[in-house]
Amino acid sequence: MEWTDQAIVLSTRRHGETSAIVSLLTRERGRHAGLLRGAGSRRLRGVVMPGNEVRASWRARIADHLGTVHVEPAMSRAGFIMDDAARLAALSSACALLDQGLMEREAHPALYNATAVLFDALAAATDDWAEAYFAWELGFLAELGFGLDLEKCAGDGRRENLGYVSPKSGRAVSLEAGAPWREKLLPLPRFLVGERGRPIANHPRTDLADAAQLTGHFLERHVFSHESKGMPAVRGRFVEILLREITTSGDLNP
Repeated sequence: MEWTDQAIVLSTRRHGETSAIVSLLTRERGRHAGLLRGAGSRRLRGVVMPGNEVRASWRARIADHLGTVHVEPAMSRAGFIMDDAARLAALSSACALLDQGLMEREAHPALYNATAVLFDALAAATDDWAEAYFAWELGFLAELGFGLDLEKCAGDGRRENLGYVSPKSGRAVSLEAGAPWREKLLPLPRFLVGERGRPIANHPRTDLADAAQLTGHFLERHVFSHESKGMPAVRGRFVEILLREITTSGDLNP
């Protein structure tokens, strides 16, 4: 059994003296692992950093086996992010969510493409990369069958003045309909319902905090509820770094 595919590196785990088990998000085959020989060499060490894109060739005698993988560099993103704590934490968070939240060997080509777009935004330090990150988490939930309905109010059907989300149904609620129960509802950030593209410095801190709370709630509830450790800790660290840097500097861009 063998295949070749485009892939994004999610994680590496040392195996023996010179090899590593590499977890990849492939375009056509979903999350897939393989043994990479010589992973600790100078040539490969920088290639298999999380977030980098590679051309991967996998081979095994039997399809169910771990198999071995050979990689060639396709696009290096990690080097453009390493010096920025917030963007590096965002990349690490997304990789961990994919690595721990996806079933192995289930194809998600749309998610692969969305992840590549997000990582390109992180590497380029676009003004709206933090918006893009939380929009990506919404897409991740939708890809796994847990999409939120943010188009109209669950109570009165209105599409205007949406301000909350039901923590149970994942449906939007208007400011008017949700007012009596607002303490029990999740705030809905404006940039998740159409007002996208503003630089991070122009966002109220609460917008990004609310986005982190919203997507985090449904990730915990639907994707990581079966995990004894819950959601990957790196996701929480990313949110802490993001909100701290907004508070101290007001701008995350170089």
